[in-house]
Amino acid sequence: MTVIINANIYTGQTVIEKGFIRFEETISELGDMTKYVPVAEEGVLDLEGKQLIPGMIDVHIHGGYDVDTMDADKKGLMRLSQAMLAEGVTSFFATTITQDWSQITRALEAARQVMETETTTIEGIHLEGPFINPDYAGAQPLDYIVEPDVEQFLKWQQAAGGQIKLVTYAPERPGARAFEEAVRLTGAVPSAGHTDATYEQNEQGNVVHGTHLYNQMRALHHREPGTVGYCLLNPAVRAEIIPDGIHSAKEMVDFAYRMKGASRLTVITDAMRAKGLPEGQYELGGQAVDVKDGAARLASGNLAGSVLTMDQALRNIIAFTGCSLEEAVRMTSINQAEEFGLTKKGVLEIGKDADFVVLNESLFVERTIHRGAVHTFKK
Repeated sequence: MTVIINANIYTGQTVIEKGFIRFEETISELGDMTKYVPVAEEGVLDLEGKQLIPGMIDVHIHGGYDVDTMDADKKGLMRLSQAMLAEGVTSFFATTITQDWSQITRALEAARQVMETETTTIEGIHLEGPFINPDYAGAQPLDYIVEPDVEQFLKWQQAAGGQIKLVTYAPERPGARAFEEAVRLTGAVPSAGHTDATYEQNEQGNVVHGTHLYNQMRALHHREPGTVGYCLLNPAVRAEIIPDGIHSAKEMVDFAYRMKGASRLTVITDAMRAKGLPEGQYELGGQAVDVKDGAARLASGNLAGSVLTMDQALRNIIAFTGCSLEEAVRMTSINQAEEFGLTKKGVLEIGKDADFVVLNESLFVERTIHRGAVHTFKK
């Protein structure tokens, strides 16, 4: 049994100033220091003045640290899982890209097999494409884009062992209504992305999730609100946001926060292989990507994911919107756990997984605890 004492604990439900948390793989006790009773412990960590928050959850990440989900490399996925602990990420969805169908299948099978080891931080799979609009492809390879296909999706869900939890698709494409129903019946969430769907078409599809808000979706217009308008105006929608200051201007991140509030905005990185590596030439979906000045772009100039880390995303969302750390915790962890039924994650309470992050006064990660194992980092 390990105990952390004298930390400012953001549980996801309240803030405990000068509190303690006792844990093994799961949390056994927490509260303020007036209730702390020392017992024989394996370790006592005194975190006077530090912040302790729930482990962060990234539901849209293709890769990083020279690993990509589409590599279909189990060892690589384990390395990615370990590397992201330094960002404070204790759960993530391995995210695919539009590609040859057999390669998508291999990537899904690899992710499933890694999850079956129960030693990873992968908590699900995000199928991004190929059921999207080619006019809004962005960095998704055009050659493999197809109309929504129920039969193929079900085959992929089977290959994934039912672990596909999020599916990006275009609600305006032929067959979308049947596709949405099939996705929901498997327990996954269909998400509007890479789409030219009108406000009405999103309504018809009962869309409740938007993939990387603003980017590669029908824009807001005063005569037709588009997918952007739908995501911002519909209170049922949880909208992803990439707060890197590149995919969206900081003022537009703030606009989304003002419209949606912290309870309906989901911070993601949409990171690709080059995250954590020097700038230079990399690859995404079989396409050359140039990483320069913090941006990842195809030769066409289209953005190709990001090199954003989740801890930087946390700091940015606070800087861009003026939100509190408590609200930032909701956008980086709680919303994701609630939406996708990650019942052991997102909130710090007795019985939940011991997944949390220790931040210094500048909100840099000093320690990440994943299922009770303490990982320490120097910043």
